Amino acid sequence: MTDFDLAETDRLLTTTKQVRKRLDLSRPVPREVLLECIDIASHAPMGGNLERNRWLVIDDPDKKAMIGEVYQRVGQPYLAANDLEAMSPRQRRVVESARFLVDHIADVPAMVIAMRLDRLPDGAGNAEVSGYHGSVAPGIWSFQLAARARGIGSAWTSFHIVHEAEVAEMLGIPDTVTQIALLPVGYYTGESFVPAPRRPAAEITYFNQWKQTI
Repeated sequence: MTDFDLAETDRLLTTTKQVRKRLDLSRPVPREVLLECIDIASHAPMGGNLERNRWLVIDDPDKKAMIGEVYQRVGQPYLAANDLEAMSPRQRRVVESARFLVDHIADVPAMVIAMRLDRLPDGAGNAEVSGYHGSVAPGIWSFQLAARARGIGSAWTSFHIVHEAEVAEMLGIPDTVTQIALLPVGYYTGESFVPAPRRPAAEITYFNQWKQTI
């Protein structure tokens, strides 16, 4: 038995998407609402319950513009390299949506950078990398879910991390801190979202051995 409304819970989980073109660039997002989302995100699982995750909200226009220039420096050539003609309509829509965000990144109401207070050692193995990011990723997703429930869209992006040290210097982030993701946030426009088409679980799930579906 559960006291959750499963229909509403499932609707939130299946309709929380990467929002880019539908971000309302003209409507501010109150800081207190972002703090509510971060409070919820802080309850996500993390290794050892050490609470080493940190959040940085950027809503100053000048700082958004500086970060936007770095973001575009990476994002524009990356997206320009895509051959839209060779893509399916669905893939093309994703690239066009990402291109819109890159072009308008400095105009989003706020950017939220998710961070961790330490850094992985050079040459860290896959198990260490997995555990490290596994302490941060659940919180980012919880933030996105909490934002979606409040009418706010977001997108997990990382173009700026190519120049992480440059962004850190702009924002006064110590070199002992790792930036994990940058989330552009804003209230979303239009009607609500519907679940994206996905392959059914029975096609992508194996039992006891690779490719064993029964």
